[in-house]
Parts: sequence; C-alpha cells; structure tokens
Amino acid sequence: MKKDIERILLVEPNFPIPSKSNNHKNFLPIGLLKLASYYRDQGHKIKLVRGNLKSEDFDFKPDKIEITSLFTYWAPHVKDSVAHYRKMFPRAKITVGGIYASLMPDHCKKYTKCDQVYRGVHTEAEKCYPAYDLVTNQNPHPLDYQIIHSSRGCPRKCNFCGTWVIEPRFKAKKSIKDEINKRNVVFYDNNLLNNPYIENILKELIELKKHNKISWCESQSGFDGRVLIKKPKLAKLLKKAGFRYPRIAWDWGFENYRDIKKQLGILVKGGYRYNDIFIFMIYNWNIQFEEMEEKRIKCWEWKVQIADCRYRPLDQTFDNYYPKESQTSKDYYIHTQGNWTDALVKQFRNNVRRQNICARQGLNFYSKTFERMKAKKNIIFKTKKMSRNEVSKYLTKLKIDYWFPDDVTYSDYGLKLKYEQEKKVIELY
Repeated sequence: MKKDIERILLVEPNFPIPSKSNNHKNFLPIGLLKLASYYRDQGHKIKLVRGNLKSEDFDFKPDKIEITSLFTYWAPHVKDSVAHYRKMFPRAKITVGGIYASLMPDHCKKYTKCDQVYRGVHTEAEKCYPAYDLVTNQNPHPLDYQIIHSSRGCPRKCNFCGTWVIEPRFKAKKSIKDEINKRNVVFYDNNLLNNPYIENILKELIELKKHNKISWCESQSGFDGRVLIKKPKLAKLLKKAGFRYPRIAWDWGFENYRDIKKQLGILVKGGYRYNDIFIFMIYNWNIQFEEMEEKRIKCWEWKVQIADCRYRPLDQTFDNYYPKESQTSKDYYIHTQGNWTDALVKQFRNNVRRQNICARQGLNFYSKTFERMKAKKNIIFKTKKMSRNEVSKYLTKLKIDYWFPDDVTYSDYGLKLKYEQEKKVIELY
C-alpha cells in the first residue's frame, strides 16, 4: 500500500554562526540534507529552512517538522525554534534530533517541549547522498566540497567526548569511491584511521587524485596518532591522497610529549611540513594551566600549530563565553577542579592565538603593534634579523609591545610569581 505523501519541514535552528559561515564545512547541516534525500526518495515534499523564518516567508504548510541540534550548550536555540514553529504550525508534529537530542534526550524533551526526540543516527537516511542543492539554492556560491563518512563511531571511550554515546558501535565502509561527486572531500569520521579498510580507501582517493577527479581531502577530526605509530605508512598515503592540514590530538599530560613527537615525525616523513600540522589540545579541563603552558611551549619548539579546544561538560546547556570581558562560571563553564579561572582560560587562548601567528609566519616573537601594522615597515624588517636580547632592548626603547612564545605567560602577576618561586625550588633539587 502506497504511503500518504507528507509535507516535511527540516529546520536548522538559529545557531550563533555568522551568515558567511552557513555553508562552511564545519557547520553544514549534513544530517538534515541526508534526511531530505531520504524523504524525497519516498515521495514526500520537503523544505529546508535555516533559522526562524517569518510566516510571510512560507508557502509551505508542514505535516511534520524535524529540527536538528548541535552542541548541548546551544540547547536554547533549539528550544526557540521549537517554540517558533509550534506557534506557526500548531498541528504539525515536531521531532528534535542531532547531538544535543542524543546526549540529553530527557532534558531535550522536557526543555524544548517537542513531541518526540530522535536519538542517534538515522540508519536509512545515512545511506542517502545529501541534498546539497537545498543549501546551494540559498547561497549564490556553490559548494566546492562534499561530506563523507567512511565510518561511524569510535573504539575509544574518552570521557570528554560524546561520540561513543551517540554512535556506540563502530561501523566502517570498505569503499567510498562511488560516493565521490565533488573535487574536494571532507571526512566527518570520528576516527578515520581506525577504519580497518583505511588503506584501501586511501588508495581509492590516490587513484581519483591521479585522474584529477579530486583536488584535496580533509578530516574534520584529528588523526589517531596511536594508529599512525602502528602503521606509519599511512602518513605517505594520506599525503598522496591530498589530505591537508593534518591534525593529531595531545589530550593528556606533558609526559606524553615523546609519543607526540614521534607522531609528528611520521607525518613529516610522509611529506608534511611541521607548520602545516595542527595539534588538538583540550584546556579548561583536568590538566592545569601550568602544564598546558608547558605543552604549548613544546609545540612552539616543534613549530606546529595548536587547535585549542575549550572543554565543556557533555551536559552543559549554556555557554555565554565572551573573550573580551571578565566572567564567572555563571556565564560559561570554568573547570575549577583543574584550578582554572576565567583569566587563565582567556590567557591560554590568547597565548595559543599569538603563537600560531608566529608559527604560520615564521616569526620569532609576536607584537600587537606589528599585527595591526602600526609600526613603520623598516622597524618590522629590522627586528627580523635581531637576536632575542636585541629585540627586547630595541622594542623596549621604542615602547613597542612584544611577546616571545617560549615564555610561560600569566595574566595574573601573583600566579606568575608563585610559578617562578616553585620553579626555583624544583631547580634547587
């Protein structure tokens, strides 16, 4: 018996994403695009909206409304969309799915007042090619990439990550070559290298690249360095397949730096440059600021860039972090068990930003005055040939700010003094 044709409205809430980044590879509502294809194949009528549109902008009266969710701390935006479209279409059944819905289903149901919560991955929609036309029709610039999952889930169970909760079983594909339709490919795998068929997949990509069918690839998540150490030949395959901006994770303490250095060496031997590589580092977490600074400075020694990840608990339902204001834990999550403070969170983020600028541009120090081009070009040029001591004396005399990335940097002088005193005590022994 033929199913009744339904009108289904797919909604991406008004998340705090700049409009110019709507079609950015990190924010594309890929789940909704797969659902759109799935419902189209069944003969249903679908409409995708991004944000809370006014009633006069609609020529579509849905029977069902399906709303996606992202981070748990963006829950208020999901609630707003449910309320907005409930008022507009009171008879339509509203379902919320996505990350927040899967991690906190009971909270989502009660807080948003939706009719139903969908947990996990929609297995049938997962088989469908995303309806990219729905986002390119809303944007004058066509997408130059596509998103692919060669696997779902992750065999690791890191306590700061929700992947293993949302996708408890690790499922891997043997081949993805028939899914490639665009020249650039972004992998949304949570642990790409753990796919047991990864060598075959990389060889498929190498062949496609050889015939100019693809230009570049990128992995949204980092490469599992433990797999790289076991299978170092993967680095060369990744490079040949066109993977750019490789990322590895340094989640744990400073004592693991030898393993990280080994992983970096494998990537460099595979053809990557140090300053093309990023290291994910989670902060505002169990590892204290002082140790995070040691890790940061070690990255500076290697001249790699840092992708800093501010920790929020998996059940945090708000985040009003603002980098230019003094704030408290009422505004955003501050991990006090790790002795983090608002000042230290912002100091570390600022240190990473300045260090990355130096790593990218091959500079030995950072200056806000130089970054804003408020110094004469001959002064900037002259400092490039100076030693550290010469830079300090020269810029101090000119009253121009400077910062060396290999300095442990505190925003709180009292903390800095305490650190230096403890360091002297350690050195005595």
